[in-house]
Amino acid sequence: MRRFAATLLGLLLLNPVPAPAQDTPEIRATYEIYAAGLHVAEVSAAFKLGSTRYAIRLSYHTTGVLSWFRQGHQVNSVAGTWDGGQPRPEQFRGAGIWQGAPNATLIDYTHGQPVIERLLSPPGDKREPIPPGLEANSIDSLSALALLIRRVQDSGRCGASAHTFDGRRVSNISARTAGEDMLGRSDLAIFTGSALRCDFVGQMVAGFLYRDNAPADHRPLQGSAWLASLVPDGPPIPVRMDFQTRWFGEAHMYLTRLQTAPATEVAAQH
Repeated sequence: MRRFAATLLGLLLLNPVPAPAQDTPEIRATYEIYAAGLHVAEVSAAFKLGSTRYAIRLSYHTTGVLSWFRQGHQVNSVAGTWDGGQPRPEQFRGAGIWQGAPNATLIDYTHGQPVIERLLSPPGDKREPIPPGLEANSIDSLSALALLIRRVQDSGRCGASAHTFDGRRVSNISARTAGEDMLGRSDLAIFTGSALRCDFVGQMVAGFLYRDNAPADHRPLQGSAWLASLVPDGPPIPVRMDFQTRWFGEAHMYLTRLQTAPATEVAAQH
């Protein structure tokens, strides 16, 4: 859950993201995640994506029956610039508590390369070392999400790939266009209408837990994200997501609330 929700997406009411110096709307979205028919997590996201700078903040926490077994919350954020349509993160931050154990990450980027300034891992998070140099030329998972949104905004297509590093794991993520879908009415979501479907796959290539030695622990995880523009002059954002997890099989994420800063409620298009 932590691996995938933090990637593509992943608590508490959202504080403003580190704002780029641009007159672009900050979009604040709230999502709920379900698995096996149960409400298992809540996610808040803030997107501020301008022509030269971007910032994303993603926070999530477990709910319901899942919180009995895996209680925790996480907040991740990134700020960066655009370089020829490619994201160039400047700083990535992450902090959370899972099963009472804190974690923290601070990564700065020097000449485009990640430099770990702080890394606090929970006691049970014992991972295989990452081979030297494998994290080179990587971006964080939120910058990978920014890349997908920018690609859809610029071209109407989903084709994008990213080599990601979060201080503990290295993964490869790719997305492709699957076409336009009409999302029907649902009691779980506020969005109804046409959305671009992007199918994606993520595969961790280094930083496995020592206990993850079964073939299933190394298999790629697949999913689909539906993106639509809901705010005038704003970028397309995920309105629904279906994705695989290693914990409880397939999960489904639905948009349940949408606002723009400072606090103007924006009704979803129906």
